[in-house]
Amino acid sequence: MTVLSRNPADPSDVVLELPSSGAQFTVDAVGSARLAQTGWLRAGAAARSAALTAVAAAVEAASPELAALAVREVGKPLAEARAELARTVAVWRYYAQAPYEPAGAVHETAAGPGLLLTRRRPHGVAGLVTPWNFPFAIPSWKAAPALAAGNAVVLKPAPEATACALRLAELVRGALPEGLFTVVPGGAAEGAALVGTADAVSFTGSTGVGREVVRTATARGVPVQAETGGLNAAIVLPDADIERAAAHLAAAVAGYAGQKCTATSRVIAVGAALDPLREALAEALRAVPVGDPAEEGTVCGPLIGEPARATVADAWRDLPVLAGGAVPDRPGWYAAPTLVEKAPPGHRLLTEEVFGPVAALLPARDLDEAVRLANGTRYGLVASVHTGDLGAALDALDRLDTGMIRINAPTTGVDFHLPFGGAKASGSGPREQGKAALDFYTSSRTYTLTPG
Repeated sequence: MTVLSRNPADPSDVVLELPSSGAQFTVDAVGSARLAQTGWLRAGAAARSAALTAVAAAVEAASPELAALAVREVGKPLAEARAELARTVAVWRYYAQAPYEPAGAVHETAAGPGLLLTRRRPHGVAGLVTPWNFPFAIPSWKAAPALAAGNAVVLKPAPEATACALRLAELVRGALPEGLFTVVPGGAAEGAALVGTADAVSFTGSTGVGREVVRTATARGVPVQAETGGLNAAIVLPDADIERAAAHLAAAVAGYAGQKCTATSRVIAVGAALDPLREALAEALRAVPVGDPAEEGTVCGPLIGEPARATVADAWRDLPVLAGGAVPDRPGWYAAPTLVEKAPPGHRLLTEEVFGPVAALLPARDLDEAVRLANGTRYGLVASVHTGDLGAALDALDRLDTGMIRINAPTTGVDFHLPFGGAKASGSGPREQGKAALDFYTSSRTYTLTPG
């Protein structure tokens, strides 16, 4: 297999082309990482903290170059690329303090002299399988806690983001001992080999592949977490600030061409909110700047490839279009930010993640019906509620079955120091990010110490 990465804004621009690593190379990389991991753990907290701090400094110094690479390889608008690099630096700095966190606790024995200790220890080699849409942040928020806890890392990035992953690896390896961070370019064969050999597996990607990853890792008896997308709803109540809500929704629908697992794809207008929201949101989406991701003002750049654009265009077919619903006549894989209504039950927009700048507007009689509509999918990543009524907001918090709920804020946006993940088909296993990640990348051991 050949790994081929093209510029989504100019498909004639080949960013990278190289042979895939192969399954055996992946297995060998895990073996080498396992050998390096022992010394890394023994190096102690200060060494690990200093190394991760050095990674943060290296990424920060290279941020302009890395942002430009993300613009070119995955079509991320420049402002978003810069924000992703700032977050990436912050992630490495955050986890650079983690080696100093308590690794366990001391307990009294039930009877007699002695000590009972609990201690968290690394698994060994963390196998990371990552998508293309956050080519620096997602590998970092997986790798940094794994390394901080004393693991080695082998990363299999999406083919479309291979150049970004290889450049990140150069920076990380410059601060770490040999063998601790390895990238294996490739596709399904390399991913399967990694899942089949690593000591812990963290995956972000499609639901179908995620299920197979979970099955394989679980059968092997190794820890696994999988973040597998969303079909996220935004509920807007009549007492909400409609213009502000529309601005939040437009950003969450169209930012980075909707290519975020946290993007809003269903907008549920409650009662009298429907008519003003229909008008305000359609206007806000028509005003979203669409164009070259390298330009400063662009919000909605290209989709990652022609198949992705075809999927998005098919999603609005035969539905009343309130805004967008067109493919711009220009080079690159673009689609206009789109709002549709009257999608019938079972329509793809209401059942599957389309992963593009398109959303369906749905009416609801009251908050009860809105919550039922929001919960009525197999996904459960994030939801937003827009209201000035604290009671209604608290009521929604208790009843929405998503891993994250945001009040008067877009569905998009990640607080990396808090747990991230979804319910139902949106996620499996422990949460990512924050201190929860440190728990995932370690196992608890209980020690009994008694006098000899």
